[in-house]
Amino acid sequence: MQSGLLVGLASLLPTACSPVAPAHPEDAVVIGALLPFSGSESAIGRNLEQAMLLAIEDLNAAGGLEGRPLDLRSRDSHSISERGFEQLLELLYTDQVAYLVGPEENELARDIASDVKALDVFQMLPGYAAPSIARNERRGGRMRLAPSPFEVGCALAMTAVSEDIDTANSLAARDDYNASVSSEFTTHFAALGGRILPSVTFTSGEQTYTSKISSAFGARAGRTLLAAYPATASTIVTEWTVSGRPGTWFLGPALRTEVLLANIPTGSLDGFFGVSPSLSLRSECQIEAGAEEKVDCTTGNAAAFISHFSRRWDDDAPLPAAHFYYDGIVLIAMGLAYAQATSGTIPSSGHELQSIVRELNSPDHEAASWRDLKTAMAKLRAGIPLRYVGAAAEYEFDDYGASTHYFMQRWTIDDGDFVDLAPISLACHAWK
Repeated sequence: MQSGLLVGLASLLPTACSPVAPAHPEDAVVIGALLPFSGSESAIGRNLEQAMLLAIEDLNAAGGLEGRPLDLRSRDSHSISERGFEQLLELLYTDQVAYLVGPEENELARDIASDVKALDVFQMLPGYAAPSIARNERRGGRMRLAPSPFEVGCALAMTAVSEDIDTANSLAARDDYNASVSSEFTTHFAALGGRILPSVTFTSGEQTYTSKISSAFGARAGRTLLAAYPATASTIVTEWTVSGRPGTWFLGPALRTEVLLANIPTGSLDGFFGVSPSLSLRSECQIEAGAEEKVDCTTGNAAAFISHFSRRWDDDAPLPAAHFYYDGIVLIAMGLAYAQATSGTIPSSGHELQSIVRELNSPDHEAASWRDLKTAMAKLRAGIPLRYVGAAAEYEFDDYGASTHYFMQRWTIDDGDFVDLAPISLACHAWK
């Protein structure tokens, strides 16, 4: 299993496992995390942990929870389901964490769902490939921060229409995330008046994908969505290039990574379009009315977080996903602080904490920025409800605990580099 979070400059990241953990304060409120420190996804694990450790430091500098510090306890998923599942069980049953971040791997998140519910644990899911949340539970509480496959598929379909594409299909991996992105793309494209041609699926890890490529492009679609993780996608793109580059691609969020570009023939994907989460705040984006709707977003908030992260971690750059992991820790802490102020105790029930975090992030509440957590935590400790303006987004959650996104970032590849294009406003929520 490969993660959907390989986005950013992998060359900037150390590949070593998490260092030996310092002693944990006895009175700390512990948040558990499962991250890929080894295996095929080891390049991203440390970067995501750094984002969470930075959040812990910022929150503790802001006073913690009535003087009690927060602490992070990380375990290694090994980038695979079997060993990762064992580590998840250790977090839940040995470490007995009540608040869990991750895992990044979709299958692991799905496999542990019954334990999360049985133990009434709170689970924050910042990863792009996290399972969808589409129902209420009476025990356990899950929250999803990154755009859903529904929103990704919508953005891809709207991009296709804006490019006057009449027909489309997909070449998609059979894992939960990529299969969902493919399904949502074709559904939205058909709803917008496009014609769907036969799509092709495959299992990651095959020796060759030549026949799959031939079948997908044999349909002669105006665009073919490549829904896969980078390791597999690089093999597909290389074999597609050797076969003469038939047809044209759309590229999903997991493919905005230097790992992909470093492992395909130079320039082979130049000119093709993709989408990924926008790190601009909703308030930083304006829709310009006219003959053709255009979106203009500034990037000051994301740039400030990148600078904050880089100063702390020796000029390392955060992966775009790291913004969501930082926010995941802060959202948990905000919920705990507010609950403590209003009820006298921090909730151990995941279901209760999920309800509190959703309630806090009502658009009616005063905004609190990650840039001034000292003020935010002081107000929460005084029982004042605040909504969170984070490093990745201004958060607003649906009834199930999934964050709602209103914009996605469009991009292309030019001369072997990723180039941002105008963001796109999502109209899909009105279709639900």
